[in-house]
Amino acid sequence: MKRSSILPGLLALMSLTAAAQNHPKTGIVTTTSKEPRKDINSFVNRLMSQMTLDEKIGQLNLLTPGDIVTGSVASSNVAAKIKAGNVGGLFGINGGVEKIKQIQELAVTGSRLKIPLLIGLDVIHGYKTVFPIPLGLSCSWDLPMIERSARIAATEATAEGVNWVYSPMVDIARDPRWGRVAEGSGEDPYLGGEIAKAMIKGYQGNSLAAANTAMACVKHFALYGAVEAGRDYNTVDMSRVKMFEYYLPPYKAALDAGAGSVMTSFNEVDGIPATGNKWLLTDLLRKQWGFKGLVVTDYTAINEMIAHGMGDLQAVSALSLNAGVDMDMVGEGFIQTIKKSLQEGKTTQQQIDDACRRVLEAKYKLGLFEDPYRYCDASRSKEVLSAAHKKAAREFGARSIVLLKNNNQALPLKKSGTIALIGPLANDKVNMLGTWAVSGDRQLAIPVLDGVQRAVGSNAKVLYAKGANISDDTAFVKIVNSFTPYGKTIADEAKSPGQLLSEAVETASNADVVVAVVGETAEMTGEASSRTDISLPASQQKLLQALSKTGKPLVVVVMAGRPLTLGMENEIADALVDVWFQGQEAGNSIADVLFGDYNPSGKLTMTFPQHVGQNPIYYNHKNTGRPQPVGEPAQKFHSNYLDVSNEPLFPFGYGLSYTKFTYSPLQLSKNNITPSERLQVKVKVSNTGKYDGEETVQLYIHDVYASVAQPVKKLKAFQKIMLKAGETKEVTFQLTTEDLKFYNADLQYIYEPGEFKVMVGSNSRDVQEATFTLVKNQK
Repeated sequence: MKRSSILPGLLALMSLTAAAQNHPKTGIVTTTSKEPRKDINSFVNRLMSQMTLDEKIGQLNLLTPGDIVTGSVASSNVAAKIKAGNVGGLFGINGGVEKIKQIQELAVTGSRLKIPLLIGLDVIHGYKTVFPIPLGLSCSWDLPMIERSARIAATEATAEGVNWVYSPMVDIARDPRWGRVAEGSGEDPYLGGEIAKAMIKGYQGNSLAAANTAMACVKHFALYGAVEAGRDYNTVDMSRVKMFEYYLPPYKAALDAGAGSVMTSFNEVDGIPATGNKWLLTDLLRKQWGFKGLVVTDYTAINEMIAHGMGDLQAVSALSLNAGVDMDMVGEGFIQTIKKSLQEGKTTQQQIDDACRRVLEAKYKLGLFEDPYRYCDASRSKEVLSAAHKKAAREFGARSIVLLKNNNQALPLKKSGTIALIGPLANDKVNMLGTWAVSGDRQLAIPVLDGVQRAVGSNAKVLYAKGANISDDTAFVKIVNSFTPYGKTIADEAKSPGQLLSEAVETASNADVVVAVVGETAEMTGEASSRTDISLPASQQKLLQALSKTGKPLVVVVMAGRPLTLGMENEIADALVDVWFQGQEAGNSIADVLFGDYNPSGKLTMTFPQHVGQNPIYYNHKNTGRPQPVGEPAQKFHSNYLDVSNEPLFPFGYGLSYTKFTYSPLQLSKNNITPSERLQVKVKVSNTGKYDGEETVQLYIHDVYASVAQPVKKLKAFQKIMLKAGETKEVTFQLTTEDLKFYNADLQYIYEPGEFKVMVGSNSRDVQEATFTLVKNQK
């Protein structure tokens, strides 16, 4: 959608309003200027007693002026609605702190009760300083770093007027066909929960009232990552046991960390769309989990329940309010129909009051009633795109990169000789930021070519050739480029595919080593970017095969927002590196890894399939009654495929280093423990290679016999350690019965006495194993 023309009129009206009266800094409501912060209830009660029904419903209305389009429609007559008290918040505003200050001023001087607005934005992996996509960040397994990324993002966003960020996305995803895997933290509920907690802490800090913290919004509640066939917005259907065991834990972890808001998902849950699902939003979220914060819909999610067959706009609006929704994003179903539904007895005054209260409480906690311009301090502009933040982006990028193959020490590269840098993404700015970088400036991104040239300086010669188009499929290119708010992600090319390929082969022939940069574009992943074929496009496969035939060492650098099927690439490459989408400092961070200035330490958080037909594929699967023996040929009447093994191409937790790590056998403090005792698990990890490096030591368990079938392994702990070349460290884990629990058929979270396996290793496949028994307490 083109940028809306609403904004000029909105700003003109605000200018008239500002000229008409001076705004007192704390004069939003006559009773609020010295209201003690601890007494939130009395403040909100007093304010609501002055509000009309229309003004209460207005607080439930979340609009977008259309600056940054993240859905199919934008709002209209925004300024008039703000003045009428019919808007509780805005999002998707582009233009910096002065524009947001003017909009906030319209609310606090132009509306009757002077109630400030929530100002939201999709701050997904950085604000103006853009970091690697969330899936990439998760591959660092570095929780303090991930918290820092959210802290920097909040610092920058709040410096430009934003006080509410629509992040983190904590949806567990097992199917890489789904484009939105790029926005999450992969397939594991434990790791996903730990990352969710780190993100909440980073965004919200120790106090929402601080001027450099923002209210986080956990999304998408719930189960959105399990859409059937990996097709966005599709149906989700699963057992309650599966929900509680695998998909719900990251949401709960984020809420336990203090998340201020939750966003509903587009999919149905138990046959009822999440946005109108009372069991989900009230019985589970509020009653069972005790959440007292704000619930907002996703973009027009209320209206979309009409297509689900839940009723007309009035019916679905009442359904969502009755279910527990507080704010309606863009759809305006509440503002248009809730008053009528109240008159007809289809909703209640209490439900309207409860929703309004939660919106006002969020504004109170953010300090907006003390100072509506708390987040509009122009002097903080120096905090945006600072040198320190760019340095952090470079560090975060390098730490998110996963080395998948490195035969014959093809990497790190020498900063000498002649290097051929080839590929459609080798000299690209537009795609470096990846999906959902709505505030980033793509012209500030560092292409790989620039990063490599800076790294080698005059010590090596760098040759460049494009080599191929992203895709030669014109129909596919047209679809990918159909939504281009920042320009085409698949650029037009005057040269023919044959010319590009010939130039690449000639360039490679004149080099000592070839680095091919291939993969997806930013708009080939993310929302509404599902793919049935998750291999590289044919044009790029042809390029790699031609480069391989030159006989030169071939380093393949893959940019993507999802796991891809890379069987051929893995076979012909001397080294294979997954860099995801690196963000603003892409070229520099990739060069840091390629030349060994940083020793890669990333580990996969999603399983890579051999073939798209294996999806969904994930490490914590269950055994069948006829399991296929691992590593053996396919056997008839076992659970397997005729044409490919069950094994992934690369397992969860996998990632290589330029050095080598070895593990000693496990040492358990006891072979039998009671429920009141701890089990100590020790392993010695040695760096037996030539480089200093980091290793993520992963601990998994398996409950051998249980009343509900258990997965073959579950991640329960990990430690990231630094080892100098030749150094050995002993790593210790502590296990309690809390780590042995699971949800039984009655959804009780319990442990059961019996035999357990504990496994420790460098990934979910390559582990050391030991056995212990949990015995009943002796009476």
